[in-house]
Amino acid sequence: MTKYENKMTYAQQSIEMDWPAPLTPKEWDERFPGILDNIGIFGGPANVIMQLINLPVGYGVVESPLESSSVLKHPIKRARTTATYLAVAMLGNTEEKLIYRQAVNKSHAHIRSTEKSPVKYNAFTPELQLWVAACLYWGFANVNTRFSKSWTSAHTADLYHFAAPLGTTLQVRTDMWPADAQAFQEYFDSNLEKFTLDEPVRNFLRNLIELKHRPPVVSALLGPVVRFITTGFLPPRVREEMHYSWTEKDQRKFDRFLRIAGTINRLLPRPVRQAGTLLVMADFRRRVRKGLPLT
Repeated sequence: MTKYENKMTYAQQSIEMDWPAPLTPKEWDERFPGILDNIGIFGGPANVIMQLINLPVGYGVVESPLESSSVLKHPIKRARTTATYLAVAMLGNTEEKLIYRQAVNKSHAHIRSTEKSPVKYNAFTPELQLWVAACLYWGFANVNTRFSKSWTSAHTADLYHFAAPLGTTLQVRTDMWPADAQAFQEYFDSNLEKFTLDEPVRNFLRNLIELKHRPPVVSALLGPVVRFITTGFLPPRVREEMHYSWTEKDQRKFDRFLRIAGTINRLLPRPVRQAGTLLVMADFRRRVRKGLPLT
């Protein structure tokens, strides 16, 4: 037993028995073509919006006292933390999942509403973490459905089984995770239908997506591109909540982008396609070995 496991409570360890054995990067690609590819980054901003449309989650991010992990002030560090969580959930063994859970829990301990907060929230609320995890799974399935010509409903059903650690690596109990892909879709659609954005969270997201928190030249050059791609990945109702318009011409341009980007991606060797995931996983393991901060 390692020094990390010695710190685990029975409640923290109780979920691990339900985690499927992790696949290797090669096995992931053979079973779910493109699932860990760098191209998934294009869907990242849309995934953030999907998570934060649940207002308690949104205000947990907007009001977070952790300046060091602020997505507006430290976007690269925040992106690394999120990418590491995804990599560990998909590739990590039981001990690695428990180690990263402990690190994330340490950060989440500071995320709770105050008397001035418009809504009540606590980062340890399993229902909120379930929604975030559901959005992460939705992101994997959404991006691969768009980019991969070979993606089928069978892939979706199979992926759902292996994606459960996206939620259960944290406080989501296994009995909370919908039983199968159909049950998940019902959960996801019914919740998405009732969520609405308010102005503070919407403005926060628009500033983030349009890169208004970056230098003006960066915002002017890249902001419209990020906004366009992000809007393309969003469900129509969420576009409306963001006050983003979308025309048939926009859809044709977005479909062309998907075809070109997908074709280029498929021509690359697997280690190159998966380089982002492989690098953050290697960095995580290096940090564990050296005792460096993980979040």
